[in-house]
Amino acid sequence: MTALVPVSEIERMAASVAKSGLFGMKTPEQAMALMLIAQAEGMHPAKAVQEFHIINGRPALKADAMLARFQAAGGSVRWGTYTEQTVSGTFAHPQGGSVEIEWTYAMAERAGLTKNPTWRQYPRQMLRSRCISEGIRTVFPGVVVGAYTEEEAHDMAPPSRQQVVEIVPAAPESEPADLLFAIDVAQTVEALNALKPRIRTLPADLRSEITDAAKQRAQQIRDNATVEATDDPI
Repeated sequence: MTALVPVSEIERMAASVAKSGLFGMKTPEQAMALMLIAQAEGMHPAKAVQEFHIINGRPALKADAMLARFQAAGGSVRWGTYTEQTVSGTFAHPQGGSVEIEWTYAMAERAGLTKNPTWRQYPRQMLRSRCISEGIRTVFPGVVVGAYTEEEAHDMAPPSRQQVVEIVPAAPESEPADLLFAIDVAQTVEALNALKPRIRTLPADLRSEITDAAKQRAQQIRDNATVEATDDPI
């Protein structure tokens, strides 16, 4: 349990996060809400912006962050098959028993997920993410209550508003979530630049969120390259 951060300080952090344009949080209110949830769960408020993106106005938890929370709460996973066609794992928790979850590429095709290029580029990683989401929600859903995976958040319609000011065409199914995944696994700035044509096809609000995530990842790559270049030889 971390020390409580005063609400006034959280408000300042939320304003800074929203002003930065990073993490997909467009307003201080969005950032503030996630930071308060993080503090209620015993984490530092800044952890909220590290683990979440905002997609369609809803908090979307990355699959790796979801798995880390599950393991920190006493859960475990034992991976079985781990190929580009099939990924399976056994998820267990003292309070929820255990279950074996399997996702295949054929299942993803039937669900209409593989139309996106990211599924063809990283099939094993995408199947793994689906296993994590289903396994944890089956065995110990309390660890992710109130949060959605990036895929789930994209599949939902944005929260209704009293007045519609703009109508934009829907993005291809799972495109924002798959782009965020591709950004997370990118190892070079060139790989991020290759995603630009796909990002430009998104509606304006989603395009801004994905662009911010790509800029953040590019800076991380540059920072890592700087650290490696300055390391003393062994």
